[in-house]
Amino acid sequence: MKQIALIAAASVLCSALPSYAGNACEVKSGAATAALVELYSSEGCSSCPPADRQLSQLRQTLDAQASVVPLALHVSYWDQIGWKDVFAQKIFDARQSNLLAGRKNHVVYTPQFFVNGSELRSWRDGLPDAIRQINAKPATVSITLKTNAAANNTVMVDVDANALDAKTSGVLYVAISESALVSHVLRGENGGATLKHDDVVRVWLGPTALVQGKLHLKQEISIPAAWNRQNLQAVAFVQNQANGNVLQAVSTAQCNGTRGL
Repeated sequence: MKQIALIAAASVLCSALPSYAGNACEVKSGAATAALVELYSSEGCSSCPPADRQLSQLRQTLDAQASVVPLALHVSYWDQIGWKDVFAQKIFDARQSNLLAGRKNHVVYTPQFFVNGSELRSWRDGLPDAIRQINAKPATVSITLKTNAAANNTVMVDVDANALDAKTSGVLYVAISESALVSHVLRGENGGATLKHDDVVRVWLGPTALVQGKLHLKQEISIPAAWNRQNLQAVAFVQNQANGNVLQAVSTAQCNGTRGL
């Protein structure tokens, strides 16, 4: 089983190689299922910095053939307790609650990890194994994600998603994340601390439903001048609408060795 998992994960790497055309990137998901790791965090939460560091170091702690897409989603419900998190968005509060809807032990808190839509409370030492188990599963959806720099500080994002089964009840999400962010927190539980963040979601689009198992989405996204385009990446993933499980995910992280968005 371990050998099968390694072969499956390796196929992701072989088929997800980036191509460049100027400031462009194209990535394709592979035959194995990638692991979407979502961390719900806040700069106003004193127990969140260790989880933020865990997410930042995640790729370095995994096997080379692992396929993982990390996202940090900052929630806003801590903002009223002394410090307003500039990366927080209320849409992330709603997504966190939606991921727990209909599941046992429905408790929203920070820091909270989800792997392919399922909560992982043993994140301190359980993330690598959870990711390996997901990578060992054959993918039921393929995703092609393209980005291309456009005029007026915009980027064009082009996504094709195709499910093996046309009856798949799937929805597509697209995100833009930024890494190497630094905050000097002045008040609240982390008052006086300098916090560093990676894979922080800046833009969130979706859900957009697949039709007969397919979807093509093309979206122009504005990039504020304050964002460092070298540290940006695009992410696309498909989630099962019925049970909340993430079916496949892909990001432009492979292209960032040369340029961002």
